[in-house]
Amino acid sequence: MSELRLNAYRIMWLFVFFDLPTNTKTERRHAAQFRKALEKDGFTMMQYSVYVRHCPSKENLEVHMKRVRRSMPPSGFTSLLAVTDKQYGDMKNFWGPVERARPETPQQLEFF
Repeated sequence: MSELRLNAYRIMWLFVFFDLPTNTKTERRHAAQFRKALEKDGFTMMQYSVYVRHCPSKENLEVHMKRVRRSMPPSGFTSLLAVTDKQYGDMKNFWGPVERARPETPQQLEFF
C-alpha cells in the first residue's frame, strides 16, 4: 500500500494553459503550430487552450516542460502547472446536465 501512495506522489501531470494572440495570419499560424507541437509531444486537449499530459516521473515532466518552452510562440501568455497524480485524482470536474428526450409513454418513464 505504501508503494501505491509513493507512486501517487511521484507520478506527475503537466498542464499547459495559454492565451495566444490570433489577430494576424502569422499569429494564427504560430498558435496552430504550438497546439500541434503539444499534441505531437503527447498532450491531450482538455479545452481549446488547456492541454494536459501524464508524466511518469518528475524528471520526465521537466523534459516536457523544456519542450513546451521551446515551442512557445514569440507572443502571448503561457502557464505551466505541475501536479502530482494524487492531486490530479482529487480534482473534481462538473459538466452541465445532459439533455435527454422526454419519455412518450408511462413504460418509458420507468427507464428515464
